[in-house]
Amino acid sequence: MKLSMLLWLMSVLPQPLADQTCLATTVYLEARSQSTVGQMAVAEVAMRRRERGQWGDTVCDVVKSPHQFALSTTPRTQDIDNLTAFQKAWDIAGKSITNWDLPVDERRLFVPRADHFATTTIAPTWSRNRNAVTIGDHKFYSVN
Repeated sequence: MKLSMLLWLMSVLPQPLADQTCLATTVYLEARSQSTVGQMAVAEVAMRRRERGQWGDTVCDVVKSPHQFALSTTPRTQDIDNLTAFQKAWDIAGKSITNWDLPVDERRLFVPRADHFATTTIAPTWSRNRNAVTIGDHKFYSVN
């Protein structure tokens, strides 16, 4: 399936299905080769951003924000062809959304306060002089 098809689905699905589709696609694009913990951490960053409202009021708004997640930078012709990895991303997205529906003190957090991440191979300017938690191939930062 092409990314363009998933983007279309995101635009017509009702909530909360649209948000789960957006989050699953983001987890797939950003971290499909990472561990479950690494994928949960990516989802957590998106959920924290949604909660703060700086990048949008829905998960879809957050992950589609320009140049914030792979969903806005990946060519629409990209194939989503690893169905096993997408199913795992779907499950993680659902668990993450359910987790963020809990009261704050009951949530399971993997990267507390992190609202940004980058691969370990790059050092964005916003990451300078910031502590990071490394999980797999990603570093997670608290920037805002």
